Amino acid sequence: MGLPSLLVPGTALASPVQPPDFKKCTTPLDPGNGAPSVDCCLPVSTIITDYKIPNLPMRTRVSAHQVTPDYIAKYTEAYRRLRSLPSSDPRAYMMQANVHCAFCDNAYDENGTAVDYQVHNSWFFFPWHRWYLYFHERILASLIGDDTFALPFWNWDAPGGYTIPPMFDNPNSTLYDTKRNPLHRNPKVVDLDYSFSESNRTPQQQLQVNNSVMYRQMVTAAKTPSLFFGQSYRQGDSPGPGAGTVENTPHGTVHVWTGNPSNPNDEDMGTLYSAARDPIFFAHHGNVDRLWSIWKTLGGRRTDLTDSDYLQATFEFYDENKNLVRVKIADALQTENLRYNYQNVDIPWVRRTTTRSAVATTFSGPGGGPSPAMAGPLKEKIKEKYRDFKKGLKEFKADLKDKMAGRKLEKTLKALVKRPRKVKAADFDEEILVIEGVQVACDEKVKFDVYINLVDVDEDKVGNDVAEYAGSFVNVPHTAMKMAETKKGLTDSRIRKSNFRLGIGDVLADLDIEDDDDFAVTIVPRGKPNIPVSIDDIRLEYE
Repeated sequence: MGLPSLLVPGTALASPVQPPDFKKCTTPLDPGNGAPSVDCCLPVSTIITDYKIPNLPMRTRVSAHQVTPDYIAKYTEAYRRLRSLPSSDPRAYMMQANVHCAFCDNAYDENGTAVDYQVHNSWFFFPWHRWYLYFHERILASLIGDDTFALPFWNWDAPGGYTIPPMFDNPNSTLYDTKRNPLHRNPKVVDLDYSFSESNRTPQQQLQVNNSVMYRQMVTAAKTPSLFFGQSYRQGDSPGPGAGTVENTPHGTVHVWTGNPSNPNDEDMGTLYSAARDPIFFAHHGNVDRLWSIWKTLGGRRTDLTDSDYLQATFEFYDENKNLVRVKIADALQTENLRYNYQNVDIPWVRRTTTRSAVATTFSGPGGGPSPAMAGPLKEKIKEKYRDFKKGLKEFKADLKDKMAGRKLEKTLKALVKRPRKVKAADFDEEILVIEGVQVACDEKVKFDVYINLVDVDEDKVGNDVAEYAGSFVNVPHTAMKMAETKKGLTDSRIRKSNFRLGIGDVLADLDIEDDDDFAVTIVPRGKPNIPVSIDDIRLEYE
């Protein structure tokens, strides 16, 4: 383990990332695994207008499981017309899908640089997708001549929305996509902790797991803006420096759960270049967008970012009139500015339930010990067991001689993390575990789970509903290679490196170890990517 970082200082300002020049597009792209090459280039316009707040009626986005027959008829007709537009029209169905491909799969560089432009795995994730959905919604509304039309949201964070919404599961509908996992059609309950294989959980057990995911990602692990939104991304920075909590899970897991694993890259939803070809993509991201609004109501430091390089960053989209429009992140912080809000529905995960300790289970039987409030003889037994366990651990040291510049995560990795004595709890709001230099082949689906003080427990069987669970890293596959590189046998652009940051203050408190000098970290790989994940270091930060 590297030396721990202390309080994170303010970052020196660079400049906002510049949106790509649409004239400079790389094509074709190689999705990998034998899938046909793709062309994601967007139409070129010589005129770009600045966005102005529209004079539109306030619209309410409704849960996709609660829409009326009249709404379904209107929505399917809008998609019928969208699919009927000429392929050269920037509003057309495939053009709309290509917007996501273009800005998520290396079709463009940051303007004025040779650096790939990427809207995932950074603080761009939430605002870029909010604007993307906004213009898609306006195009559909225009096609049916109804300014009151609003997209639905797939309410997969509540029991009433845990299955694929019926209107998307009708093979005769314009909202249907054949490239979905056939095992996950109704009445299958979505698995927000999906690890690329089918679980044997009952529906009720799955509901409990899903609630644990949501509480962890929205509440305990997302106490600060940087944890929720992701890492800063400025002009000239390498793309994808690090995702926020929700982008990793459940956003990433729902993508892969919905796509078809029989396809080369889990198309459509399971890989970014094709995800928006499935109309359910926009309902999925409607819920992700809704979670941004909910997060800001949960108190504490849960507020929007204020960095000027974030607020002044711009994106460009074609609107309902086929005009290329420039928008700012600053204009999208409040949904009211874009004239929409969300239906109020139950939020079951916000009510925390007691989490058992996996380690306590070895002493007290299948029910485990409650956490917090593990006290008395049980607490002492666990501490004694941990002392014996850590004798066999060494501090994490990156093997710099390794070709991948880090330790490969081909099996469960365990490391001892020492905490700095000079940092006092009063000086910070959150203790953050940083898994630094996570290197993945970005065209492969990747997931690993992180636990704290998980001692003498079968890692292959433990889930996310235990007190020791700290979080999950998820990579949704995305195109990494230009066809020209593929033909030359070049593979370096497949590899991406980012940092994975986990807010762990509540985990330490639940385990009653917030005053300990050290703790053990266990990293459990889920699935087997062709190119193993590697990790450079593990350290602590404080915000």
